[in-house]
Amino acid sequence: MFLVAGLGNPGEKYAATPHNLGFLVVDRLAARHAIRMTRKECQAVIGQGAIRGKAVLLAKPQTFMNLSGMAIKPLMDKNEVAAGEMIAIYDELDLPWGALRVRPKGSAAGHNGAKDLIAKLGTQEFPRIRLGVHPGHPLQSGADYLLSPFNRRQNETLDELLDLGADAAESIIAEGVEMAMTRFNGRAL
Repeated sequence: MFLVAGLGNPGEKYAATPHNLGFLVVDRLAARHAIRMTRKECQAVIGQGAIRGKAVLLAKPQTFMNLSGMAIKPLMDKNEVAAGEMIAIYDELDLPWGALRVRPKGSAAGHNGAKDLIAKLGTQEFPRIRLGVHPGHPLQSGADYLLSPFNRRQNETLDELLDLGADAAESIIAEGVEMAMTRFNGRAL
């Protein structure tokens, strides 16, 4: 079974912000594959179903971004999901808006949600999809920007970015992370 963990912050205040792209991609996958995201388990909202013929568990941790591992680690343990079958999806301020990078493993690169996942799982050996959110101009405060609503330009391309993230997750599930890297790294809106 694959566990697709979209990282973000719970609550309406954060719903339409760059820091919640992980949640939004999981919502897109749920809609595409008729997976109901209604159960609460291990401090996460989850839904079970199939993507490309493979069993999946979609999850949106409700612990806030910086404590994502508190929800994901127990979900992995309960459902016997290996680290290599957990796909983390999150925003990346080091990448320009609309860019996407698939990685099979690696450091948190300063992302607090990824940092907590690595700490709680005790490994960096899990695939991730990083969605670029940098607006292309200097920022006074990265945190303020990440937690502010999408601007008009971002809203115009948001659907495309969510589709790209969902496509990359489906590719990892169906074809493996190496093929997904070949297909999606270097692509941008």
